[in-house]
Amino acid sequence: MSIREERAEATRAQLLAAALPLFAERGYAGVGTEDVVRAAGLTRGALYHHFADKKALFAAVFEQLEQDLVATLGAAMAATREGADPVDWLTTGMSSFLDACVQPAVLRISLLDAPTVLGWARWREVDERYGLGAITAALAYAMAAGALRPQPARPLAHLLLAALGEAAQLIAHAADPVQARATVEPALLSVLAGLRT
Repeated sequence: MSIREERAEATRAQLLAAALPLFAERGYAGVGTEDVVRAAGLTRGALYHHFADKKALFAAVFEQLEQDLVATLGAAMAATREGADPVDWLTTGMSSFLDACVQPAVLRISLLDAPTVLGWARWREVDERYGLGAITAALAYAMAAGALRPQPARPLAHLLLAALGEAAQLIAHAADPVQARATVEPALLSVLAGLRT
């Protein structure tokens, strides 16, 4: 990578780092591009060099947040994988996801604003890109270990992703997201428990 490319990547990362907390705190509608460039210590020209508009910036923030979330969930699952029941490994991933749903950035950006700002189809496409592969791999691992009834992993992963998405929306739209998270977890985990061999 050339020095110019490194600088461009650093500027892009700086814009994303400045935009994320603003979008998390104020929501998409409450943040102007001037707020982002001020927080980043950059010019509007730098912003528009990397992003066509505020929506494109928001989409990049959302995508980065989803990447980070999958990495966090993967680390939580990996920490329990060694010697653990594969279903417990999946349970850890689902519980960690529900924990993330009450974090301000995930709650506001991923669950409340992204479906509206980007449209449901684009939001779902990003959700599938990052979540579906992880769920499919985890299910295949659990089936190979004999912990879950054998069946095609991909359709089941789609259904579990949908259940996780609905649980996340219940949390995001609740008057008390923390209470909703506690309420939804047993029902969600009972679905997983019903798949055991």
